Amino acid sequence: MTLFAPPLGYTRIKVVTSFHALTTTPLAGGVNAVCWQRSLPGNFSEVVERLGVGEGVTSLDESRLNALQLSAAGKVAIDILLEDQRLLRDLGLEPILECVQGYPRDNDATTVPTDVYSFHADSATVATDTYLCTYHGPASEGLRNDEAQRRVDIAQTRAELLRLFGGEDNDEFQAYLSENCYDLHYLAVAQAKPFSLGLGNLWRLAVRYPGSQVPPCIHRAPTTDPAQTTRLLLIS
Repeated sequence: MTLFAPPLGYTRIKVVTSFHALTTTPLAGGVNAVCWQRSLPGNFSEVVERLGVGEGVTSLDESRLNALQLSAAGKVAIDILLEDQRLLRDLGLEPILECVQGYPRDNDATTVPTDVYSFHADSATVATDTYLCTYHGPASEGLRNDEAQRRVDIAQTRAELLRLFGGEDNDEFQAYLSENCYDLHYLAVAQAKPFSLGLGNLWRLAVRYPGSQVPPCIHRAPTTDPAQTTRLLLIS
């Protein structure tokens, strides 16, 4: 497995080698993402195969995982899945493990798509971070902040949103953008090079919240179709 390396010359990502460093490295000084780089043992493909999930998104709990009939390598993978969740719960977080065949699409979007396949930032009203790991299937993707443009800052898009809003470009319009999550979505600029977050790496991503010292980390779910491999994903 090829280990993750940040895009050349990009300094917003800090790569670490332990869970302790992942959780204690400050998201400050320009750094808005920390990657605990890992090459995991275990057979995650076997876990996904035994789960036999259908379309959409299936949440997994410990009892379902422990009930699977697996080889020794499959059991190693289960141990890792459960241990990662335990580590995050010990921080007071509520991690969710999912098998993903596909997320809902924002097919009605005429201006700004707001599904997870669009490059976006997470947001919160209090200080928090997003933790993310892809164990199997296409990995999540990141986009450099300097290669991203907020869709609501594009003149044509903003004009169309103003038309739909039916008012002036004022505080009420800003609230409208926020309520609909339009202001969280980004477009990759010409010549941008999105990058894979890789398999097995556990990430801590900066979130947009009042008082944050750094811009949020921009990311998205990879485009998938029924012919592609099911994703096994941890998110908190």
